Amino acid sequence: MAGGLAALLDDVAALAKLASASLDDVAAAAGRASVKAAGVVVDDAAVTPQYVQGLEPNRELPIIKQIALGSLRNKLILILPAALLLSQYLPWALTPLLMLGGSYLCFEGAEKVLELFQGQKHEKAKEPALVQGEEAEKKIVAGAVRTDFILSAEIMVIALNEVASEGFWSRAIILAVVGVGITLLVYGAVALLVKMDDLGLALARRESAGAQRFGMGLVRAMPVVMNIISVVGTLAMLWVGGHIILAGLYDMHWWTAPYELVHHLEEFGHQLPALGGLAAWLINTACSMVLGIIWGGLIVGALHLLPGKKQH
Repeated sequence: MAGGLAALLDDVAALAKLASASLDDVAAAAGRASVKAAGVVVDDAAVTPQYVQGLEPNRELPIIKQIALGSLRNKLILILPAALLLSQYLPWALTPLLMLGGSYLCFEGAEKVLELFQGQKHEKAKEPALVQGEEAEKKIVAGAVRTDFILSAEIMVIALNEVASEGFWSRAIILAVVGVGITLLVYGAVALLVKMDDLGLALARRESAGAQRFGMGLVRAMPVVMNIISVVGTLAMLWVGGHIILAGLYDMHWWTAPYELVHHLEEFGHQLPALGGLAAWLINTACSMVLGIIWGGLIVGALHLLPGKKQH
Protein backbone atom coordinates (compact mmCIF):
# COMPACT_ATOMS: atom_id res chain seq x y z
CA MET A 1 0.00 0.00 0.00
CA ALA A 2 2.80 2.36 0.96
CA GLY A 3 4.53 1.66 -2.34
CA GLY A 4 1.34 2.30 -4.29
CA LEU A 5 0.77 5.55 -2.39
CA ALA A 6 4.33 6.65 -3.03
CA ALA A 7 3.96 5.87 -6.73
CA LEU A 8 0.69 7.82 -6.82
CA LEU A 9 2.33 10.79 -5.12
CA ASP A 10 5.19 10.60 -7.62
CA ASP A 11 2.67 10.66 -10.49
CA VAL A 12 0.87 13.63 -8.93
CA ALA A 13 4.18 15.45 -8.48
CA ALA A 14 5.13 14.73 -12.11
CA LEU A 15 1.76 16.04 -13.31
CA ALA A 16 2.16 19.14 -11.15
CA LYS A 17 5.60 19.77 -12.64
CA LEU A 18 4.20 19.27 -16.14
CA ALA A 19 1.34 21.68 -15.44
CA SER A 20 3.78 24.18 -13.97
CA ALA A 21 6.02 23.91 -17.03
CA SER A 22 3.00 24.35 -19.30
CA LEU A 23 1.95 27.47 -17.41
CA ASP A 24 5.51 28.79 -17.65
CA ASP A 25 5.45 28.15 -21.40
CA VAL A 26 2.10 29.95 -21.74
CA ALA A 27 3.37 32.90 -19.70
CA ALA A 28 6.58 33.09 -21.72
CA ALA A 29 4.72 32.89 -25.04
CA ALA A 30 2.19 35.47 -23.88
CA GLY A 31 5.06 37.75 -22.85
CA ARG A 32 6.75 37.45 -26.25
CA ALA A 33 3.49 38.09 -28.05
CA SER A 34 2.73 41.12 -25.87
CA VAL A 35 6.15 42.65 -26.56
CA LYS A 36 5.57 42.34 -30.32
CA ALA A 37 2.29 44.25 -29.91
CA ALA A 38 4.00 47.09 -28.02
CA GLY A 39 3.48 49.67 -30.76
CA VAL A 40 -0.27 49.25 -30.78
CA VAL A 41 -0.45 49.10 -26.96
CA VAL A 42 1.29 52.45 -26.54
CA ASP A 43 -0.87 54.02 -29.23
CA ASP A 44 -4.00 52.65 -27.53
CA ALA A 45 -2.90 54.13 -24.20
CA ALA A 46 -2.17 57.49 -25.86
CA VAL A 47 -5.52 57.66 -27.68
CA THR A 48 -8.04 56.60 -25.03
CA PRO A 49 -7.65 59.57 -22.62
CA GLN A 50 -8.97 61.85 -25.38
CA TYR A 51 -12.40 60.27 -25.00
CA VAL A 52 -12.88 61.46 -21.42
CA GLN A 53 -11.78 65.05 -21.97
CA GLY A 54 -14.61 67.43 -21.10
CA LEU A 55 -16.38 64.98 -18.80
CA GLU A 56 -17.06 65.54 -15.11
CA PRO A 57 -14.15 64.10 -13.06
CA ASN A 58 -16.45 61.70 -11.23
CA ARG A 59 -17.54 60.17 -14.56
CA GLU A 60 -14.05 59.59 -15.98
CA LEU A 61 -13.32 56.25 -14.28
CA PRO A 62 -16.80 54.75 -14.94
CA ILE A 63 -16.45 55.64 -18.63
CA ILE A 64 -12.96 54.11 -18.79
CA LYS A 65 -14.35 50.97 -17.11
CA GLN A 66 -17.08 50.70 -19.76
CA ILE A 67 -14.54 51.15 -22.56
CA ALA A 68 -12.28 48.50 -20.98
CA LEU A 69 -15.19 46.02 -20.82
CA GLY A 70 -15.97 46.77 -24.45
CA SER A 71 -12.32 46.16 -25.31
CA LEU A 72 -12.44 42.77 -23.57
CA ARG A 73 -15.57 41.85 -25.55
CA ASN A 74 -13.78 42.87 -28.74
CA LYS A 75 -10.75 40.71 -27.98
CA LEU A 76 -12.30 37.63 -26.37
CA ILE A 77 -15.72 37.29 -28.00
CA LEU A 78 -15.21 38.69 -31.51
CA ILE A 79 -11.51 38.69 -32.44
CA LEU A 80 -10.18 35.63 -30.57
CA PRO A 81 -12.52 33.04 -32.19
CA ALA A 82 -11.98 34.55 -35.64
CA ALA A 83 -8.20 34.56 -35.18
CA LEU A 84 -8.19 30.93 -34.01
CA LEU A 85 -10.32 29.77 -36.93
CA LEU A 86 -8.08 31.67 -39.31
CA SER A 87 -4.92 30.09 -37.90
CA GLN A 88 -6.51 26.64 -37.92
CA TYR A 89 -8.03 26.58 -41.41
CA LEU A 90 -6.40 29.43 -43.34
CA PRO A 91 -2.88 29.74 -41.88
CA TRP A 92 -1.53 31.01 -45.22
CA ALA A 93 -3.68 34.13 -44.82
CA LEU A 94 -2.05 35.10 -41.51
CA THR A 95 0.98 36.86 -43.01
CA PRO A 96 -0.99 38.99 -45.53
CA LEU A 97 -3.46 39.90 -42.78
CA LEU A 98 -0.59 40.78 -40.49
CA MET A 99 0.92 42.95 -43.24
CA LEU A 100 -2.43 44.69 -43.64
CA GLY A 101 -2.36 45.58 -39.95
CA GLY A 102 1.30 46.60 -40.26
CA SER A 103 0.40 48.87 -43.17
CA TYR A 104 -2.26 50.51 -40.99
CA LEU A 105 0.34 51.10 -38.27
CA CYS A 106 2.76 52.61 -40.81
CA PHE A 107 -0.02 54.80 -42.21
CA GLU A 108 -1.00 56.07 -38.75
CA GLY A 109 2.61 56.74 -37.80
CA ALA A 110 3.45 58.47 -41.08
CA GLU A 111 0.32 60.61 -40.91
CA LYS A 112 1.22 61.75 -37.40
CA VAL A 113 4.75 62.63 -38.52
CA LEU A 114 3.37 64.53 -41.52
CA GLU A 115 0.92 66.47 -39.37
CA LEU A 116 3.70 67.25 -36.89
CA PHE A 117 5.76 68.87 -39.65
CA GLN A 118 2.66 70.69 -40.91
CA GLY A 119 1.86 71.96 -37.42
CA GLN A 120 -1.49 70.20 -37.30
CA LYS A 121 -3.01 68.19 -34.49
CA HIS A 122 -3.79 64.56 -35.19
CA GLU A 123 -7.38 63.87 -34.24
CA LYS A 124 -7.83 60.16 -33.96
CA ALA A 125 -10.53 60.32 -31.35
CA LYS A 126 -13.80 62.14 -31.56
CA GLU A 127 -14.17 65.64 -30.17
CA PRO A 128 -14.44 65.66 -26.35
CA ALA A 129 -18.00 65.57 -25.11
CA LEU A 130 -18.97 69.03 -23.92
CA VAL A 131 -22.48 67.92 -23.03
CA GLN A 132 -23.33 65.59 -20.20
CA GLY A 133 -25.93 62.88 -19.89
CA GLU A 134 -26.43 59.17 -20.39
CA GLU A 135 -26.85 59.38 -24.17
CA ALA A 136 -23.68 61.46 -24.58
CA GLU A 137 -21.71 58.96 -22.50
CA LYS A 138 -23.07 56.05 -24.54
CA LYS A 139 -21.85 57.74 -27.72
CA ILE A 140 -18.41 58.28 -26.17
CA VAL A 141 -18.14 54.63 -25.14
CA ALA A 142 -19.42 53.37 -28.51
CA GLY A 143 -16.90 55.51 -30.42
CA ALA A 144 -14.02 54.44 -28.18
CA VAL A 145 -14.93 50.75 -28.47
CA ARG A 146 -15.09 51.01 -32.27
CA THR A 147 -11.61 52.53 -32.36
CA ASP A 148 -10.42 49.91 -29.88
CA PHE A 149 -11.67 47.13 -32.17
CA ILE A 150 -9.14 48.09 -34.85
CA LEU A 151 -6.29 48.35 -32.35
CA SER A 152 -7.34 45.14 -30.59
CA ALA A 153 -7.48 43.25 -33.88
CA GLU A 154 -3.91 44.34 -34.63
CA ILE A 155 -2.76 43.30 -31.15
CA MET A 156 -4.36 39.86 -31.40
CA VAL A 157 -3.11 39.15 -34.94
CA ILE A 158 0.43 40.20 -33.99
CA ALA A 159 0.23 37.97 -30.91
CA LEU A 160 -1.21 35.09 -32.95
CA ASN A 161 1.66 35.29 -35.41
CA GLU A 162 4.12 34.81 -32.53
CA VAL A 163 2.42 31.61 -31.31
CA ALA A 164 1.24 30.17 -34.64
CA SER A 165 3.31 27.02 -34.09
CA GLU A 166 1.57 26.19 -30.79
CA GLY A 167 -1.35 23.77 -30.52
CA PHE A 168 -4.92 25.00 -30.93
CA TRP A 169 -5.77 25.16 -27.23
CA SER A 170 -2.39 26.60 -26.35
CA ARG A 171 -2.99 29.37 -28.89
CA ALA A 172 -6.42 29.98 -27.40
CA ILE A 173 -5.09 30.25 -23.85
CA ILE A 174 -2.13 32.41 -24.83
CA LEU A 175 -4.28 34.81 -26.85
CA ALA A 176 -6.79 35.03 -23.99
CA VAL A 177 -3.96 35.81 -21.55
CA VAL A 178 -2.57 38.44 -23.93
CA GLY A 179 -6.01 39.98 -24.48
CA VAL A 180 -6.87 40.23 -20.79
CA GLY A 181 -3.36 41.27 -19.72
CA ILE A 182 -2.99 44.01 -22.30
CA THR A 183 -6.48 45.35 -21.62
CA LEU A 184 -5.78 45.59 -17.88
CA LEU A 185 -2.40 47.21 -18.58
CA VAL A 186 -3.71 49.75 -21.08
CA TYR A 187 -6.84 50.84 -19.27
CA GLY A 188 -5.19 50.71 -15.86
CA ALA A 189 -2.54 53.10 -17.22
CA VAL A 190 -5.25 55.26 -18.83
CA ALA A 191 -7.17 55.48 -15.56
CA LEU A 192 -3.99 56.51 -13.77
CA LEU A 193 -3.14 59.11 -16.42
CA VAL A 194 -6.54 60.80 -16.46
CA LYS A 195 -6.65 61.07 -12.67
CA MET A 196 -3.11 62.39 -12.18
CA ASP A 197 -4.15 66.01 -12.74
CA ASP A 198 -6.98 65.58 -10.19
CA LEU A 199 -4.44 64.18 -7.72
CA GLY A 200 -2.20 67.16 -8.42
CA LEU A 201 -5.04 69.63 -7.80
CA ALA A 202 -5.94 67.86 -4.56
CA LEU A 203 -2.32 68.09 -3.36
CA ALA A 204 -2.16 71.76 -4.40
CA ARG A 205 -5.06 72.54 -2.03
CA ARG A 206 -3.26 71.15 1.01
CA GLU A 207 -1.69 73.40 3.62
CA SER A 208 1.77 71.91 3.20
CA ALA A 209 3.94 74.03 0.92
CA GLY A 210 5.78 70.91 -0.27
CA ALA A 211 2.51 69.17 -1.19
CA GLN A 212 1.34 72.29 -3.03
CA ARG A 213 4.54 72.51 -5.07
CA PHE A 214 4.43 68.81 -5.90
CA GLY A 215 0.74 69.03 -6.84
CA MET A 216 1.20 71.99 -9.16
CA GLY A 217 4.27 70.35 -10.67
CA LEU A 218 2.19 67.25 -11.35
CA VAL A 219 -0.55 69.29 -13.04
CA ARG A 220 2.00 71.09 -15.24
CA ALA A 221 3.81 67.85 -16.05
CA MET A 222 0.81 65.87 -17.31
CA PRO A 223 0.50 67.59 -20.73
CA VAL A 224 4.23 66.95 -21.25
CA VAL A 225 3.80 63.31 -20.23
CA MET A 226 0.91 62.86 -22.66
CA ASN A 227 2.97 64.42 -25.47
CA ILE A 228 5.88 62.08 -24.71
CA ILE A 229 3.53 59.08 -24.76
CA SER A 230 2.16 60.23 -28.11
CA VAL A 231 5.68 60.55 -29.59
CA VAL A 232 6.74 57.16 -28.22
CA GLY A 233 3.53 55.65 -29.59
CA THR A 234 4.25 57.07 -33.05
CA LEU A 235 7.81 55.73 -33.06
CA ALA A 236 6.62 52.36 -31.80
CA MET A 237 3.98 52.14 -34.52
CA LEU A 238 6.56 52.87 -37.22
CA TRP A 239 8.97 50.34 -35.71
CA VAL A 240 6.44 47.52 -35.30
CA GLY A 241 4.64 48.25 -38.58
CA GLY A 242 7.89 48.53 -40.52
CA HIS A 243 9.21 45.28 -39.06
CA ILE A 244 5.98 43.48 -39.95
CA ILE A 245 6.26 44.69 -43.55
CA LEU A 246 9.97 43.84 -43.66
CA ALA A 247 9.43 40.26 -42.47
CA GLY A 248 6.22 39.83 -44.48
CA LEU A 249 7.82 40.80 -47.78
CA TYR A 250 10.53 38.23 -47.10
CA ASP A 251 8.21 35.45 -45.91
CA MET A 252 5.90 35.89 -48.92
CA HIS A 253 8.91 36.03 -51.29
CA TRP A 254 7.57 39.26 -52.77
CA TRP A 255 10.74 41.32 -52.16
CA THR A 256 13.53 39.75 -50.14
CA ALA A 257 16.26 42.37 -50.69
CA PRO A 258 15.30 44.73 -47.80
CA TYR A 259 15.22 41.90 -45.26
CA GLU A 260 18.54 40.49 -46.48
CA LEU A 261 20.15 43.95 -46.31
CA VAL A 262 18.96 44.48 -42.73
CA HIS A 263 20.14 40.97 -41.83
CA HIS A 264 23.64 41.76 -43.14
CA LEU A 265 23.70 45.04 -41.21
CA GLU A 266 22.64 43.17 -38.07
CA GLU A 267 25.53 40.74 -38.53
CA PHE A 268 27.88 43.71 -38.69
CA GLY A 269 26.37 45.02 -35.45
CA HIS A 270 26.82 41.65 -33.73
CA GLN A 271 30.56 41.87 -34.42
CA LEU A 272 30.96 44.99 -32.29
CA PRO A 273 32.62 44.15 -28.97
CA ALA A 274 30.48 44.26 -25.79
CA LEU A 275 27.52 45.99 -27.49
CA GLY A 276 26.93 43.49 -30.30
CA GLY A 277 23.41 42.45 -29.30
CA LEU A 278 22.27 46.01 -28.55
CA ALA A 279 23.83 47.34 -31.76
CA ALA A 280 22.09 44.65 -33.84
CA TRP A 281 18.74 45.46 -32.20
CA LEU A 282 19.20 49.19 -32.78
CA ILE A 283 20.09 48.57 -36.43
CA ASN A 284 16.98 46.42 -36.95
CA THR A 285 14.79 48.94 -35.13
CA ALA A 286 16.15 51.92 -37.08
CA CYS A 287 15.79 50.13 -40.42
CA SER A 288 12.25 49.05 -39.52
CA MET A 289 11.34 52.65 -38.65
CA VAL A 290 12.77 53.93 -41.92
CA LEU A 291 10.81 51.33 -43.89
CA GLY A 292 7.74 52.13 -41.79
CA ILE A 293 7.85 55.84 -42.57
CA ILE A 294 8.47 55.16 -46.29
CA TRP A 295 5.70 52.54 -46.51
CA GLY A 296 3.30 54.68 -44.51
CA GLY A 297 4.21 57.79 -46.49
CA LEU A 298 3.35 56.02 -49.73
CA ILE A 299 -0.04 55.05 -48.33
CA VAL A 300 -0.70 58.59 -47.07
CA GLY A 301 0.28 60.01 -50.45
CA ALA A 302 -1.92 57.53 -52.32
CA LEU A 303 -4.92 58.28 -50.09
CA HIS A 304 -4.47 62.03 -50.51
CA LEU A 305 -4.62 61.59 -54.27
CA LEU A 306 -8.05 59.97 -54.11
CA PRO A 307 -10.92 62.10 -55.49
CA GLY A 308 -12.68 64.03 -52.76
CA LYS A 309 -9.86 63.52 -50.22
CA LYS A 310 -9.29 66.66 -48.23
CA GLN A 311 -5.75 67.88 -48.18
CA HIS A 312 -4.18 68.70 -44.82
